[in-house]
Amino acid sequence: MATPTLELKGVSKKFGAVQALYKVDLRCYPGEVNALVGDNGAGKSTLIKGFAGIHAYSDGEIHFEGKKVTINSPKDSSTLGIEVVYQDLALADNLDVVANMYLGREATRMGQLDEVAMERRTIETMQSLSVSTLRSVRQPVASLSGGQRQAIAVAKAVMWNSKIVVLDEPTAALGVAQTKQVLELVRRLADRGLAVLLISHNMHDVFQVADRISVLRLGQMVAEFMVKDTNRQEVIEAITAGEMQTVPGYKGEMV
Repeated sequence: MATPTLELKGVSKKFGAVQALYKVDLRCYPGEVNALVGDNGAGKSTLIKGFAGIHAYSDGEIHFEGKKVTINSPKDSSTLGIEVVYQDLALADNLDVVANMYLGREATRMGQLDEVAMERRTIETMQSLSVSTLRSVRQPVASLSGGQRQAIAVAKAVMWNSKIVVLDEPTAALGVAQTKQVLELVRRLADRGLAVLLISHNMHDVFQVADRISVLRLGQMVAEFMVKDTNRQEVIEAITAGEMQTVPGYKGEMV
């Protein structure tokens, strides 16, 4: 087995009296889609935000490509090669595709925006991911469909030499055809050698595209399955009734 691109070892997080995470282990390998699943309130968002640099874990270790690292900010995270595509996508509707791809990272030449270079690299990135539904990279994002917007957000994440892409509910509110396009894009990311962490409630999507499934329940990792060796019923049982550890001396609340 290859060295995990990202590995969390025994990470915990408390918010006052609330134990949001307790001794969670997670591994994401290059060339593999790991689906992180769990009910609402299981701690999925808290887990992601820890290695995305939004809030530090209270305990535990983060390893990146086999080395222990410290992540104190989103900049630390992106410098390592971790890119997170949140559910709101963080796209500017009034800007075109190129401007969104380079938002905050604009390329300049002789003190001016290098529009030609930015447009060329945007097109190359889209082509490398086989995104073929855009009429033009100069279209305003406001004019794009949900599936196209998701593709732009993913392409933006992979353009900056990312090594792991985290996708938070990428098919939520999409139609059947758009969902199919996004899932194909997710698979292509892994086929390019990136590690992909997919957060999803949709078991059909999970079994369609994932290689590994990690189950989070009330802040604890209760199961890990290889998709080829499991079925939906087994995963659902882990989500709803997976065996949990006792938190020593803790009288607060698990979320």
